[in-house]
Amino acid sequence: MNDATPPSPAQPLQGDAALVRALGPFQLGASIINIIVGAGIFMLPALLSSRLGAAAPLAFVAGAIAIVPIALCFAAVGSRAATTGGPYTYAAAAFGPFAGFITGALMWICNVASSAGVAAALTSQVAHAFPAFAEPVPRSALILAVYGALLALNAFGVKLGARMIVLLATLKLTPLFLLASLGLFFVDWSQVSFALGGIPSWSALGSSLVLVVFAYSGMETALVPSGEVRDPAKHVPRATMSAIVIVVLLYIGIQVVCQGTLGQALPGSTAPIADAAGSLWTPGRTLLLVTACVSMLGFLMGNLFSSSRLLFALGRDGCLPSAIGQVDAKHRVPRLGLLAHAGIAAILALGGSFETLALISGGAICLVFAAVSLAAWRAQRLDLRGHGEPLVLPGGPLVPGLAALTMAAILTTLTSKEWLAIAVSLSALVVIYAVLAARRGRIARAS
Repeated sequence: MNDATPPSPAQPLQGDAALVRALGPFQLGASIINIIVGAGIFMLPALLSSRLGAAAPLAFVAGAIAIVPIALCFAAVGSRAATTGGPYTYAAAAFGPFAGFITGALMWICNVASSAGVAAALTSQVAHAFPAFAEPVPRSALILAVYGALLALNAFGVKLGARMIVLLATLKLTPLFLLASLGLFFVDWSQVSFALGGIPSWSALGSSLVLVVFAYSGMETALVPSGEVRDPAKHVPRATMSAIVIVVLLYIGIQVVCQGTLGQALPGSTAPIADAAGSLWTPGRTLLLVTACVSMLGFLMGNLFSSSRLLFALGRDGCLPSAIGQVDAKHRVPRLGLLAHAGIAAILALGGSFETLALISGGAICLVFAAVSLAAWRAQRLDLRGHGEPLVLPGGPLVPGLAALTMAAILTTLTSKEWLAIAVSLSALVVIYAVLAARRGRIARAS
């Protein structure tokens, strides 16, 4: 007779066994694209043009060159780890628990800042159609309503959240691909330059690359729920590389179309993609404003879905309070992680701007990318593996080394304010980690 009894609906579950492996390659690829194509592409064409002028498309080309080695490292180390946590899990497996915690903490700082920045950008897009939302009180009410709705959608099971991610990805990508492809026939190529001599300065390119890395980031967040992916060794590399290729082509095409249709008006635009679409077809402006809102909601949905799993993994392993590592028994989701991430992001969104939060997020994610690159090298050297045959990077340390050095070069362009914001946030999380570690030590000594 089996004495084990199933948990009651009110009893929380812990560990990866409590999660459901419901994500296949299509859902994972859609999730990666959905998170990457969030708010960045809807705001960056103007920000990059103000920094680099006609040479702005080069920022996406340079960013693509930088991100491909990173994507290869993610694909390789992700094929070796099948548990929930993403970069946190990768770094912990390769270098130990404290390195994993630092990586996970930096990633969460990136995620919460990017979520808040996108929510702030969403309110500005809505205000183009409904100017009342530019006022403080309606703006705040909109931010709180958005996070409340996303929290409700994520709180009732992984399958509902995954279906919503696929739907939002389809709705937003269709108009963007149409603009990036059909718009090329209407580009004034005198407004576009791919010449290296057109770059004003290294500092201008460097700060642009921080924003571009922010725009390309997302695969690290989408790969956090690896504990809910079927056959990670097979599906993670395939979904990651396919998504990156699609996004790179889309971003370069959109920047060229915006640059070539708006010209000198681009740097001053607060809705550059919508303005570019409107210059080609008047109703297109409204369509792309709606697309921008759908895209940002999709980003926020995927960000909350995956970031809650990151907090779950940190709580599961004792890096954060154990309550965060608990899973609701009925719907199999980490509800406390969902609530914590949504609540903090909403507070930051109420007082922050997209550009400021994007730079902080971009700096933090560069540090995470460097850590994952080194973890990919060490995991391959140690031949760590889970289920299935992992992806092996050619050249040993060549690809990870190139990726890490590229991120280090980009990080030199961060300002002291951005470094301070990252350092203060990280220090607060390290204090929590130290307190919990000390408590575990006292309990171990007492026993």
